[in-house]
Amino acid sequence: MAKIKVVVVDDSALVRSLLTEIINRQPDMTCVGAAADPLVAREMIRETNPDVITLDVEMPRMDGLEFLSRLMRLRPMPVVMVSTLTEQGAETTLRALEMGAVDFVAKPRIGVSSGLQELAGDIVDKIRVAASAHVKRLPPAPGASAAPAGSSAAEPPRAALPRVSTEKIICIGASTGGTEAIREVLMPMPADAPAIVITQHMPPGFTTSFANRLNTLCRIRVQEAQHGQRILPGHAYIAPGGHHLRIDRSGSNYVAVVEDTEPVNRHRPSVEVLFKSAARVLGPNALGIMLTGMGADGAQAMREMKDAGSYNYVQDEASCVVFGMPRMAIQCGAAHEILPLTQIASAVLNRLASAPAGVRHRI
Repeated sequence: MAKIKVVVVDDSALVRSLLTEIINRQPDMTCVGAAADPLVAREMIRETNPDVITLDVEMPRMDGLEFLSRLMRLRPMPVVMVSTLTEQGAETTLRALEMGAVDFVAKPRIGVSSGLQELAGDIVDKIRVAASAHVKRLPPAPGASAAPAGSSAAEPPRAALPRVSTEKIICIGASTGGTEAIREVLMPMPADAPAIVITQHMPPGFTTSFANRLNTLCRIRVQEAQHGQRILPGHAYIAPGGHHLRIDRSGSNYVAVVEDTEPVNRHRPSVEVLFKSAARVLGPNALGIMLTGMGADGAQAMREMKDAGSYNYVQDEASCVVFGMPRMAIQCGAAHEILPLTQIASAVLNRLASAPAGVRHRI
């Protein structure tokens, strides 16, 4: 089997050396070039035709986002961003994901050598996933960040949702490619939508920026979940990076439980934790959504949700960046409907508007 060809683009000689060594240790990949800036990288990409690029954000001569923008318009290919664990680094990383980067690695600000070695397993896993990801060409229209990802979908019903919907909670799980997929689902939601609870695989330091970014784009209020807070209609709650999020009851209220217990399926936050709590606490008051992502986290728990009475939507393969978690959810028999990403929000809203109508069709 041909090895995954990787080009490393980073202005730090130390980082280039470390990433090259980490990549070349793997039996299934090889670093075919390491460039100190995007202009050198451009020629290297032409010569080596890599499968994946790792790209630093802050570089001389051309910033990483500008290079990514040009790359995704002219020669789209899988890119894994290498960003810093800072608030600005998180903002820039989210822009990169919006522009088409598959995933990112957050390098430490100090102890870079030991820090990258500790992250080696994560780095090569993300390169492997990126190599098989569905990458789309960035449209030429300016102002990508201002263009709603869900604007191509039909406008959702404007009428207030029925009172019964206030008892419903929408539970979303996602991983690789999920930041933009979540945005696509949340933006059409009306201000009176049921509460939405989200687990997106993301490290500490990034979910705050992610929630704030979504909050500026959506009609519902989007925030990081806080331990013990009531889960209310018109709000979306995102699991904080490095913490699990689950749902519990306190009297007649649903509340968020945020905890830093052991990783589940190698993840913290884990979709499994959220979906299991939905099956146990919400039962038929849950609506489940499984979006793009690698692995199988949450698939079996989504089946438990279905068995407990939840109605579940799974993103289809064609619209996924990585068809891992959705594929496993389908194989577990967890899906009621398998839909393109652009149709999920309207399908959920139509179901809520017609509640308590029966199942339209089963997979």
